Amino acid sequence: MNIIPADRLNTVQEYYFSTKLREVAEMNAAGKNVISLGIGSPDLPPSEETVRALSESAAKNDAHGYQPHVGIPQLRDAFATWYKRWYDVTIDSAKEIQPLIGSKEGILHISLAFLNPGDGVLVPNPGYPTYTSVSKMVGAKIHTYDLDENNNWQPDFEALEKMDLSGVKLMWVNYPNMPTGANGSLGLFEKLVAFGKKHGIVIAHDNPYSLILNENPLSIMQVEGAKEICIELNSMSKSHNMPGWRIGLVVSNPQFIGWILKVLSNIESGILKPMQMATIAALNNLDEWHRKNNIELYANRRRYAAAIMDELDCTYDENQVGMFLWGKIPAKYKSSEELADKILYDARVFLTPGFIFGSKGERYIRISLCCNEHMLKEALERIKKLQS
Repeated sequence: MNIIPADRLNTVQEYYFSTKLREVAEMNAAGKNVISLGIGSPDLPPSEETVRALSESAAKNDAHGYQPHVGIPQLRDAFATWYKRWYDVTIDSAKEIQPLIGSKEGILHISLAFLNPGDGVLVPNPGYPTYTSVSKMVGAKIHTYDLDENNNWQPDFEALEKMDLSGVKLMWVNYPNMPTGANGSLGLFEKLVAFGKKHGIVIAHDNPYSLILNENPLSIMQVEGAKEICIELNSMSKSHNMPGWRIGLVVSNPQFIGWILKVLSNIESGILKPMQMATIAALNNLDEWHRKNNIELYANRRRYAAAIMDELDCTYDENQVGMFLWGKIPAKYKSSEELADKILYDARVFLTPGFIFGSKGERYIRISLCCNEHMLKEALERIKKLQS
């Protein structure tokens, strides 16, 4: 028998973290005790109220059936209230919100809803690898646009205007930026909205990091007229310590939401009601919980990440936000992978090499802050011994 997979598998590889974390697990099984500073998976639990709401709802006999694809009204209302609270953006909860089983899944739904095979999509370099892999899987034509440290990792609109934009239907953007930690601004978002309207390109803004180490969280939907051309993804994973729960949302105009729902409803079967009730509780976390878990915690951890960068002679912008620290490697290393592998095999600390985010990330490494201070301190000591 000569069974072969679909051609689309030839366009993508297994996700880097899937393969590398398997290697780390093998090293740990061999007793090497690797400290992982790789992925952005919060290591602390959600609020007590979130867990309690899940438990109480799950104990009810009628809570386990299929749920509406659009989510229960209370959840959509809670998302709308949350957007008003944090971004001062008014959202019609009945028509302009679609709950998701994770915002990463939303990248696929959006791509399927807007891109035909051969349509163009603008993808940032460096950028989240899923923008590229999903675009390839739906058969889109990828046009990368470079982000540069000297431009604060923002799009170069003059360069974009010089590109052949015919056939381009969608543009992925992400601020606060991952992997670079560069913050967004209303000025940047205004330029993006204007660019999208001028060229008829849907601006898809991925916004899961806005509350992390950030005193001024922003949404692209704060720009007048943004809903006409923009889609915004948001997530409970980072800001509410719920990465494994797989709860997110997409915000846009009713027509765009309807198209996304048409795709989603043919793939998924709704979100478990206890998960929705727990999410409502999480969205109502007190300001004190937010400051402790999203500001103070990561600020303390980043001191150790900065010390690791210093020990490795890496340079970095101290104004970064989000749950990572992004640093430029010294010239003595030929690549980010060389440095990351050296630290992994010799110091038993896993850092993320920047090359996985695109060619413009080749000279950088990324440190996750999703590790307690004790482990970060131990990682620093291991690297100090290696450098001595």
